Amino acid sequence: MKRPKIASAALVLASLVLLSGPAWCQEAPPGPIHPRADAPPEQIPAAELQKRAIRSRVVEVIVPVSVLDPKGEMILSLTKENFHIYDNGVEQKIDHFDLGADSLSIVFVVETSSHIEPMFPAVKHTGIIFAQAVMGMTAEVAIVGYDDNVDLLQKFTTDSEHTQSTINHLRMGTFGSRLYDAMQRGISLLEQRPAPQRRIMVVVGEAQDTGSESKFGEVLRAAQLANVTIYSIGLSTAMADLRAPAPPPKRPFAPRGTYPYPTPNGAPQTPDLEASMQNPGIDYLAIALWLIKTGKNAIGPNSLAIASKATGGLHENVKKDKSIEKVMDEIGGEIHAQYTLGYRPSSDVQWGYHEIKVVVDRPGVSIRTRPGYYLAPPES
Repeated sequence: MKRPKIASAALVLASLVLLSGPAWCQEAPPGPIHPRADAPPEQIPAAELQKRAIRSRVVEVIVPVSVLDPKGEMILSLTKENFHIYDNGVEQKIDHFDLGADSLSIVFVVETSSHIEPMFPAVKHTGIIFAQAVMGMTAEVAIVGYDDNVDLLQKFTTDSEHTQSTINHLRMGTFGSRLYDAMQRGISLLEQRPAPQRRIMVVVGEAQDTGSESKFGEVLRAAQLANVTIYSIGLSTAMADLRAPAPPPKRPFAPRGTYPYPTPNGAPQTPDLEASMQNPGIDYLAIALWLIKTGKNAIGPNSLAIASKATGGLHENVKKDKSIEKVMDEIGGEIHAQYTLGYRPSSDVQWGYHEIKVVVDRPGVSIRTRPGYYLAPPES
């Protein structure tokens, strides 16, 4: 008796659905539209692709700034309002301002080549200075060693005693010196650290490279885009290598700002070459900009000085063993007494080189900071 009633009810319901179908479809909430399987994918305009590529690569530009008085002493009394920062001549809003360095990620890149054997004991003795003056109380540190190979000797840690021990027990390796590959490894490690961390690389080694696959210009580009500041201590082994023979006669220099005798990567270091690398007439910033724009390798002058100049860091060449510890202490003092400015470029930022200029409304001061950054055009 119940089956006929159920069948009749089902028939009536089906009729109502058929009659009211169009109206029901119109009232349904919108959902995702699924294209046909054979439909061609939507093409994104090239201009939009360029914007997306650039926007994903430049989120915030971090600008460490050292401000010194006429005596060369650090000035620590400035406020955010004392600073003005420009990107390609356009003033930027300072989103981040800080003094000191409570949150640091540091990669210590050190040459372990047998070529620096005369200075290797002094390099290892810098462990305590690095752990105290550079690392401080809160920084995290990783250590990369290089000769014919590039090796991660210590992962990031905040353990200062472990870091000191790693440096004190460095082992000498083979004769090669893959400086650029080691710097690239350091940048890759720093890129993985959280954004709030300030990223520092401290390099101790000779100012020349042998056998690297990385190009120096590309290394500098990567450092700038990753907001990495490079501090460097250039080791001088020329006098140790050439004690017996007399140094060759000095050659005249070309006009100021030029280097007339290009030296291929890996050329033997001589007192003459060392003198030219420390020549104050060489415009390291101009060389750095050329390398960054072309992405090529360095030819001639001091690679470490160029790297520090390109990223706003400090560079010193040392000749005597005891000078290494002194320079390391100076680097630590500056890192922990710098101002840090941060700004976000506009969404329509263009590719090419962007000049950064920092102005302080305090007369008679000198400023050291990064000169800019380079955005390569998007790949087609």
